Amino acid sequence: MSKVRLAIVRQKYRPDGGAERFISRALEALEDGSLELNIITRSWQGEPKPDWHLHICNPKKWGRISRERGFAQAARACWQREEFDIVQSHERIAGCDIFRAGDGVHRVWLEQRARIVSPLQRMLTGLSAYHRYVMAAEEEMFRSPSLKKIICNSVMVKNDIIRCFQVPEEKFAVIYNAIDCQRFEPATPAERQQSRAQLNLPAETKVFIYIGSGFERKGLHASITALAATDAHLIVVGQDKQQSRYVSLARSLGCETRVHFVGVQHNVIPYYHAADGLMLPTLYDPFPNVILEAMACGLPVITSFTCGGAEFIVEGEQGFVCDALDVAALTAAAQAIPLRTVDARMGDAARQRVLPCSPQRLADQLHALYQHVLQQP
Repeated sequence: MSKVRLAIVRQKYRPDGGAERFISRALEALEDGSLELNIITRSWQGEPKPDWHLHICNPKKWGRISRERGFAQAARACWQREEFDIVQSHERIAGCDIFRAGDGVHRVWLEQRARIVSPLQRMLTGLSAYHRYVMAAEEEMFRSPSLKKIICNSVMVKNDIIRCFQVPEEKFAVIYNAIDCQRFEPATPAERQQSRAQLNLPAETKVFIYIGSGFERKGLHASITALAATDAHLIVVGQDKQQSRYVSLARSLGCETRVHFVGVQHNVIPYYHAADGLMLPTLYDPFPNVILEAMACGLPVITSFTCGGAEFIVEGEQGFVCDALDVAALTAAAQAIPLRTVDARMGDAARQRVLPCSPQRLADQLHALYQHVLQQP
């Protein structure tokens, strides 16, 4: 029996990115000999497996629109030339068989961002040729007759696509990201103590972790403001060009000694082990992997209605969900989450909720999806 030739399209492969972690986990889980794995990309960081076939499409670019359009044209030409059996794109490129909507809907992100920017910024966004290009590319792709299936990593994104583009229900497959629950585990008392000692955190003070690059979108302003009204500490993992603005915010609120900026971390587990909960009131996020990681480590989660991860949280059981900008609700949630050493029930419930999200389950769901697509005319 000949192998199914699967092409996965991602413009820039970064091992630390959420979409890339989905791809790598899926590819590793799918290596059962039935698939020939092809990656169409502009650039690849990290070490691909020897039997992954890389197709580098790196046309010249002179700006953001040129970058997007050039890669789309080169990637489409590559998959048409190679005649793959299935093309699964993680970029907004019309003509693919499967699109994974890992970045959500651009129009919905702009709707949410409009809540926090100035009227001038809203006007400039509306006039932006780049944003108009992305929304047009998105619409062309969702309306393309070639598109057989859309993978969403949350029901929220599925509903956003249906609302914005009237795509029929049968085109969707909701497949949650996978998490390695053997690697991401709750801290032992010794691990918790060691992590806190290394970070110079008090042994019995409540600590939250925030993880994400792109502080504006991920809700760091609301997180710092909410925690300023408590005595909790906040570990900020990630980077942002505007970091100094958030340092100044913490200073102005009198909590700068309790907000710890630690930058990007390649091994984030010790930071989870130092925490009692995850704080991520993101303005718009389809389903960040950090929510699965934190829950697997036994951390309750505070997040927003505009985060797909909210689907895994029953209020007061695995954490709390509120509006991304509701500082009073965020403060109340932070106060309601207990120290893990005092009461671990909420954190244990969080871990139980993500245990089914195994790489094998992801592989099985993708296998079934690919078989369905191959049987379509």
